[in-house]
Amino acid sequence: MPDQASILLVEDEENLHESLKLNLELEGYGVTSAFDGTQALEAVKGEYFDLIILDVMLPEVDGITVAETIRISNNEVPILMLSAKNTSADKIVGLKKGADDYLTKPFNLEELLLRIRKLIEKNLKLQDKSTVGNTYSFGENIIDFKAQEAQTKYAGKIQLSKKEAMLLKLLIENKNEVVPREKILQSVWGYNVYPTTRTIDNFILNFRKYFEKDSRNPKYFHSVRGVGYKYSE
Repeated sequence: MPDQASILLVEDEENLHESLKLNLELEGYGVTSAFDGTQALEAVKGEYFDLIILDVMLPEVDGITVAETIRISNNEVPILMLSAKNTSADKIVGLKKGADDYLTKPFNLEELLLRIRKLIEKNLKLQDKSTVGNTYSFGENIIDFKAQEAQTKYAGKIQLSKKEAMLLKLLIENKNEVVPREKILQSVWGYNVYPTTRTIDNFILNFRKYFEKDSRNPKYFHSVRGVGYKYSE
């Protein structure tokens, strides 16, 4: 489990929301609150979450639409749906629209906490890419993550900042896959510090200057507009 897994709690019933928030925090989770579907979608745009607890019956935008919208944007965050509707048809709709699990109200708190833990652990295993060691080479470039430096073909020896080394490692460990901006923010900058997209773009531009033959036609470091960034070989 991460030091403090981050959960988005989307529930409009205030007493239940406060009770759940308290119990989740007592379990060591970081909790962000949303009380309607619009707030939930705004939160997901700006922050990385390890899990979303999502009520179906919400003001503004209902939970089914929220889940569907999140999935359309290629965000694979685990979603645990809560609902007073307990028919098989309702559950099937929820699961089809993007929920990973579906729990009907009233529910047992212990069961909820167990399902939360299972979903977060499963997601971590899926995301656990093969880690690179202290050094990594590609083309005629060698990166030493521990020493925070690189020997490059086109720019010579480069001293890397800590965040440059962290971002390089994250991109390389997810080789040939787009890493979403939110994942980069969470992994490199931490949960509550949000640099602008321009900040990440500048890091990518630096990597191109260091490692690419032609920075305008990159072979290794790519920006995928509106989604994230990718290292490929």
